[in-house]
Amino acid sequence: MEARARSTSNGRIRNDDRGAVPVLDARPGGSAERFAGRLRGRHPAAVFFAALLAGFVLLALISIALGLLVTELLLDAGGVARADESVVKSLVDERTPFLTDASEVGSTVGGAPLLPILVGLIALVCAWLRKWRIAAFAVFVLVVESATYRVTSLVVPRDRPHVNRLEDLPADASYPSGHTAAAIAVYAGLVLLITSRFRTPALRFAAWAVAIVIPVFVALARMYRGMHHPLDVAGGLVIGIGALLALLFACRAAGVGREARSRDRTTSATSRRPQPVA
Repeated sequence: MEARARSTSNGRIRNDDRGAVPVLDARPGGSAERFAGRLRGRHPAAVFFAALLAGFVLLALISIALGLLVTELLLDAGGVARADESVVKSLVDERTPFLTDASEVGSTVGGAPLLPILVGLIALVCAWLRKWRIAAFAVFVLVVESATYRVTSLVVPRDRPHVNRLEDLPADASYPSGHTAAAIAVYAGLVLLITSRFRTPALRFAAWAVAIVIPVFVALARMYRGMHHPLDVAGGLVIGIGALLALLFACRAAGVGREARSRDRTTSATSRRPQPVA
């Protein structure tokens, strides 16, 4: 899961991957480094998938718990359910042909087939360049988001807004908003990778502005189309950010595992060298 590394004269590992992004490098003594240390000697891919699975399970549990909190407790509080529904109804009351077309664009930007194609192309290019961690990040951030969304929507059913909906989807899959979650995971994730190499504040600001505007556009589009409530969008926000964190953790752990494996091989090769006779 890591690009080729080379050992220096002092035994340290120097990464020769010039396309690597700093945000994927583990913090010394951090959780990713400690996790990889428990799997020392394992292939970096095994470390990556172990960390990925751990992150997914934790995120799914958090998402389900929040969903149950919303549907079983929060919506029963005075006026919350009514306010959640009224936001959608106010958007529906403002429908026009132009806004309806714009909402379709927002839904397309945050869903299939656009996002799978986008991350697939990025992964193919990065794999061809042997930027394995970047390729893995692009693909699996969407996989973790989608899997968490599916599990949560199955365990926490919630009726969609009682308005004229513009899409024919299951009526009890309102929570959470998968489109919002996917938009955050993919677009914010890509911007996170890119801006970790930027040194110009203006470029970082512009990139993050885009990463924020797109998910907001997608969220408004989904509510306008009558598919989700604001609390469903909030659930998607949690999943999207959680998927980002899970992939950062997995990629960082894989990087540590790659360096440790290279270091062990270098040490083993050195120890097998014949020693000069005095």
